[in-house]
Parts: sequence; C-alpha cells; structure tokens
Amino acid sequence: MRRAIMWGIPIIVILVIVILYGLIAFLIAQGVASAERKPQEDHPSAHGLQFEDVEFVSRRGDVTLSGWYINPDSGKPTLIFVHGMGSRRSGDRAVELAARLVGRGFSVLLFDLRGHGSSGGDKASGGYYERWDLLGAFDFLVGRGVPRERIGVVGFSMGAGTALLAAAEEPAIRALVADSPFANASDRIADEAARKTIFPRWIMPIFLPTARLMASQIYGIDIGAVVPEDAAKRLSYPILVIHGMADTRIPFEQAVRVHKAAHPQSDIWLVPEVDHVDAFLTHPEEYVERMASYFEGRLGVQ
Repeated sequence: MRRAIMWGIPIIVILVIVILYGLIAFLIAQGVASAERKPQEDHPSAHGLQFEDVEFVSRRGDVTLSGWYINPDSGKPTLIFVHGMGSRRSGDRAVELAARLVGRGFSVLLFDLRGHGSSGGDKASGGYYERWDLLGAFDFLVGRGVPRERIGVVGFSMGAGTALLAAAEEPAIRALVADSPFANASDRIADEAARKTIFPRWIMPIFLPTARLMASQIYGIDIGAVVPEDAAKRLSYPILVIHGMADTRIPFEQAVRVHKAAHPQSDIWLVPEVDHVDAFLTHPEEYVERMASYFEGRLGVQ
C-alpha cells in the first residue's frame, strides 16, 4: 500500500500538470479563433454621406460579408478599411474618418470581417482567414469597375496585420496604411494570453507550440503563417505605418519592426501619449492629412 501511494502521488501530480498544460494551450488556441459581434456605433447617414449597403463573398468563397460602399464612384480612388479583432466596420470612428477622406476625393468601402458585425461566419483567425475577406472586398470593387491600381487599403490593429498579409498575396494592391499593426501573431498571442490570465508573459512561450498545434488541428489556423513583418518584406512599394507610443494593447515596437521590414521609402508616424488605434481620435487633422497625402501620391485624386 505504501509503495502504491509513493508511486501514485507523483503520477497524479504529473497528470494534473499535463491536463492543466493542455487546458491552457487549448484556451490560447480558442482565443485566436474567438469572434465577437458588436452593434454598429455609427452610420454613413449620420454624416450625410451617399452610400450603398453591399454584400460580397470572401475570395475563398466560404463566407458572405456585409459592408457600406461610401461615395460609390468607379472613377475615384477607393480605400478599403479593415477593422480590428472584436471591432466592426463602424468602430474606432471609422465612418467619421471615411467622411473626411470622401472630402478629399476618395470613395471608401467599410465592411465587417467574418464573425463580426453583420457578416457571416462564427470564427476569427487573427488575420489568417481574414486576409481572404479583404481580398474579397478588393474583388468586389474591381467587379464594380474600380481600376486595380486605384484601390488602397487601411488596416487597424489586427486589420493592419490582415492588410499586410493580403497585400503580399495580391500584387495589384499598391498602397497601404497600417494603423497599430502587430509584427508577429505568436508575439501577440503570448501578450494577449498574459493580459487575460493570471500567468506572467515570460511563461507563455511554454504553451505556444501546443497552442499552435491545436489551432491548426481544431480550427485550421496556421499561426506561424501570420507574420505581417515578413509580409511587409514582400511589398515592392512604400507603406505608411501609424502607431501610438502609449499603446497598451500592441507595443509600438511591433510597428517599428513592420516599418523596418517594409520598403526603405516607407514612412512611420509614432504618436506620443496615444493609446491603441487612437491617433485619429487625438490628432484628427494631422491624421487625415498624412493619410490623404500618402494615398494621393500612390493613387491620385481626380
């Protein structure tokens, strides 16, 4: 009996550790795939904008996406906005920003990513599948007669990473602004898991290999492929990177990495004392001027 107890206790401890390890790894993987729907917080009609309610499919053809095509005109350069994780097309004052850019001669397509807002789907992927949503938006505009070379992309937070991944796959995209991007999804997963649990950041890499395996096997998400800084290296044109230096969600050093990997003529605006995706909120005039000037140079305005 004594020998059984002596052997049994270590086995039980090991089993508990293995179970806890697997549970934590699963929760991390599940967090990558968790989508969150929120009601729209703004609407084009509140800004007196001409718009159309539109629907289109992801380039992968697996989900129907909903959006607003603001100031629809195939003769104008058109910007696609890509929101972040847990947000929606009207989040982070996107409609107000669109209204200001319409005043500068652009059309704008705002849409909800899969699992968000009014779009289909019930899973997110940190940008892995969302890149196909953005490419579906690009295909929609081309189908509406907008020249490929006159379509630009604006991504916010996860949407910025998504924009970089999609642009690296679609050479016809020739202009991109990344607001508050992350450089590598594995870094972000560790940070987000530490933020949401009692476990410290330094221990999270222990769980990442198994979490990545679970994300792949259960949800079909290749976390290792979600590396926006690598995607930036494949772009043959300069981009504009914007990031708040007081960002408590994605450290601004991640944006510096993206900028360093991008075309040597790319520009970066690091905004002091600004939190996550808040540069437009705190410096609206300068934000619009920097963004509009960049796109005017890349796409032209008639």
